[in-house]
Formats: sequence, structure tokens, C-alpha cells
Amino acid sequence: MTRLLFTLTLTLAAVSSAGAQRGVREEGRAVRPVPNLDRIGVDERLDQQMPRDAAFRDHEGRPVTLGDYLDGERPVLLTFAYHSCPSLCSLVLEATRNVAKEQQWTPGREYQMVTISIDPRDTPEKAAEKRRESLAQLGREGADWHFLVGDEEAIRRVTVAAGYRYFYDEVEDQYAHAAVAMFLTPSGKLARYIYGLRFDPSDVRLALLEASQGRSISAGERILLYCYTYDQERQGYVLFASNVMKLGGLATMLFLGTFLFILWRREKRRGGLFDEAAPRTPPRSPDSRVADSVPAPPKQVEA
Repeated sequence: MTRLLFTLTLTLAAVSSAGAQRGVREEGRAVRPVPNLDRIGVDERLDQQMPRDAAFRDHEGRPVTLGDYLDGERPVLLTFAYHSCPSLCSLVLEATRNVAKEQQWTPGREYQMVTISIDPRDTPEKAAEKRRESLAQLGREGADWHFLVGDEEAIRRVTVAAGYRYFYDEVEDQYAHAAVAMFLTPSGKLARYIYGLRFDPSDVRLALLEASQGRSISAGERILLYCYTYDQERQGYVLFASNVMKLGGLATMLFLGTFLFILWRREKRRGGLFDEAAPRTPPRSPDSRVADSVPAPPKQVEA
């Protein structure tokens, strides 16, 4: 029963970014308060620079830093988990994997996908096993997913910089934490947070576009990013009405301009009114019109 309550605590924390909920409810009645829920959550720190020199080890045991995955060209989808987690971490990784399947971009190509363990006891061997499993389930050719492990100091540096709050429960021997995906710019600044146990594919696509800061995205993707903005209350992207209207007005002007240009070219080819080079007959005076109406006298024939 205690383990079930603890799992429910993690689920509640996953859908609450600031620990707003204070108890488990059943049929509209408060059953019992959830302990330490205020220690779980996310304090958003947009534009915060993540510590590039934070030292970790990858799935092969090689020493790496967070900066190794910040190449100045590709955005980064960052998640926190740990590999002995019995419940929530698996759901977070599953949500990340599922939403990556639905993206046009491939992790490891157009963007980086990095998962950092919050448990300093995790080893590169565990990271390698989780990586093999996750990539096999992702099933995307050419995809890559980086799983990093590190000591408590390195973990604390990146989680504090990201505003990610969690704690270790000694009784349950588990970490209590929130479910969130974070998006970093190519230089390593926090650009967006998306919460939940299921990430909306459209929100993730827009977050990646936003985090990319305009690098290597198509004209259509630029227009898409221009038309949407992030709504903090709804915790998702919504249409930005004024920008949509501006874009519609621009499209209308382009259409009318194109139509008038085609009409002008057509009239020019026909020698019509729009053809300035066409010869024009000068206007005739009233006297000349009267003279034209009077018949000329007959010619006299000489004998």
C-alpha cells in the first residue's frame, strides 16, 4: 500500500509543475496529504545557461561533458531519469520515445536527445542497456540517444541550473521527481519546458523549432513558428492571432500584386492601354472634324 501511494505521489508531481496539489483525492474527498510534494517540481529558468563543463560518463564509460552535446547547430531535448526507477522514469522515457517517433526530425541528426540519470549509483553498463532498449523501441534508422551517468555533484549542477527539484526517499529507496522534457538551444540555454506523461507531438515540434533559434529550418517551419506562441497557463503552443492576421494580409497583398502584374503583362502584349510604347493618334481639333465633313469641290477638266 505504501509503495502504491508513493507511485501515485510521483504521478501527481508529474502533472504539477510547481507542486500546487497538496493531497490525494478520492471521489472528491481528501484522503490523506502527500508528504514532501513541495520538494518535487520545476522552477522554470528560461534563458538560463546550462553548465557546459558538467562532467559525466556515457554508455561506453567514456568521460564526457554536457558541452559535448551542445554543438552550436542542433537543439537538445533533455530529460532526467534513473535506471532503477520502477515507475515514473519508464513512463517519461516511453513518452519521449513515442513523441520522437512522430517527429519529422531524427534524434542524432537534426537534434540531440540526452537523458541524464539523477541517481549517482547508476553505471555506464545500466546506461548502455537502457540505450539499447530505447533505440530498439524507437526503431528510427540513424537515430541516436545519449544516456549519461555521473556523480552527485555533476547531477546537482545540471538539475539546479534547470530548476529541476527532486529528492531521495530513503524509506522507499526511490527518487521522487517530476515528468518534464526540457529543450536547450544549440549553445545550451533553456528554451522551453513541456510537462506530462504524454508529450503532444505538435508541442514538441514547435519547441524544437523554437530551441533551434532559426538554424537549419525550412521556410515553412519558420512560418509555422511565427504563427504559434507558447501559452504558460495551458502549457502548450497556441495560435498567435495577430501574427496570423499579419501573415494573411501579406498573403493577400502578394496575391493582388501578382494578379495585377499578370494583367499588365497581358495588356502589354496585346498593345492595350497599359502599353506605353504603343503608337497613339493625337486628338483632332473641332475645325478638322468640320473640314472633313465638307465635300471637296469637283475637279475641272480642261478642254
